[in-house]
Amino acid sequence: MGRLPALLAGLILAGSALAKEAPPAAADPLLEQRVMALASELRCLVCQNQTIADSHAELAIDLKNQVREKLKQGESEAKIIDYMVARYGDFVLYKPPMKATTLALWIGPFVLMLGALVGLYYYISRRRRSEPEQALNADEEARLRTLLDAPKDKP
Repeated sequence: MGRLPALLAGLILAGSALAKEAPPAAADPLLEQRVMALASELRCLVCQNQTIADSHAELAIDLKNQVREKLKQGESEAKIIDYMVARYGDFVLYKPPMKATTLALWIGPFVLMLGALVGLYYYISRRRRSEPEQALNADEEARLRTLLDAPKDKP
């Protein structure tokens, strides 16, 4: 019985060794609200399917800190977004603007869906036009009946 408490204590200590300290509460809640609002408009360049507000990647944390510093310096949200776009391109925007360079992002999924539907239509229509299955001849039908009527072996 002495091993079980020692094992549990070891597991608890191992888990606490990996724990991190919680980030400090914001000194200025209004600033943090602005940072998070702006961070929710920017895409995490590592995760790519999350905003930097939702991501815990190191780059996302660095970008949030950059946004925080620029807001502390008095820059506007539009200026910060322009800076991020100039540095990382339109891809950094979680909702990129509609223009020639981002056209594939906007219409690409619809083109792929249309292509899949057209392919499905041709596949189904070709199957319908294919030769119908032939009926069984008399010998095959008799053999099938004997197989179906045969007693089932029990294991």
